[in-house]
Amino acid sequence: MMRCVEIDRVSASQKGFFARAGARAICLLGMLCGLSVAAHAAEPAKRSAFLDFNYYPYMSATENDNFLTINAGAKLGNGLSYFSLNNFGEVKGTNGLPDKSTFYSEQNLRWAFSKSLPLDLTAQLNFRNGENNDRHRLGIRWRLNDTKQLSQFFKSLNLVYALNFHLLQIDHEDPYVWQIEHAFMMKFPALGDRLYLAGFIDHTFNQNLPDGFPARPVVAEAQAGFRIADQFHVVAEYRINEYRRSDVDNLAIGLQYKFVW
Repeated sequence: MMRCVEIDRVSASQKGFFARAGARAICLLGMLCGLSVAAHAAEPAKRSAFLDFNYYPYMSATENDNFLTINAGAKLGNGLSYFSLNNFGEVKGTNGLPDKSTFYSEQNLRWAFSKSLPLDLTAQLNFRNGENNDRHRLGIRWRLNDTKQLSQFFKSLNLVYALNFHLLQIDHEDPYVWQIEHAFMMKFPALGDRLYLAGFIDHTFNQNLPDGFPARPVVAEAQAGFRIADQFHVVAEYRINEYRRSDVDNLAIGLQYKFVW
């Protein structure tokens, strides 16, 4: 799913910012790598991973949306974790046949740098079809359900909830664009272990958008899944994309298969 519009012009001042931001990004990532290597020597790695495939043959509002999503995640040990979101879609022509394919990917590396704090340093790489529209972000993630004062409340709801503050964005846009990402997962043990609700909400700030766009566009997905056998799930996904000025809402229904190891 496209989470932004494409803006191709880059001023000289922005280019200077990108150079400075790039240097800061390299320094931060270098610190992440160096400190995680030091942690690796002191703590055995605890590893786990998953890979799920989501196919959506039905969409209610627009078929120009992702029909296939592949998610992957892994706990790498020593506070490091990885998560990726990969959307595949197509745009249909006037004849109703696919005209072009679309692709959107998020690659996230997170590091829980302190056992006493519910915080992660984060790096996110975005890739998509087209030119001059990839973007990379650095920020900090707050795991609300791991916060001491809030943990019992979230535990009572069987809810995992995190806020990711993408404070530095490196791309072709205004240097002061930033984002808040909400991510959640909720289970319903009173109904058994087959049902879940999961999703995200993205709020983007300070974008220079065309007239008629919201000041702080929202892209969101909420997926309800029900396990029918083994790791097969029936899924229904409600989507909001305020960058799409028509058919902002969409409901996708399909199947998911998940590998866990």
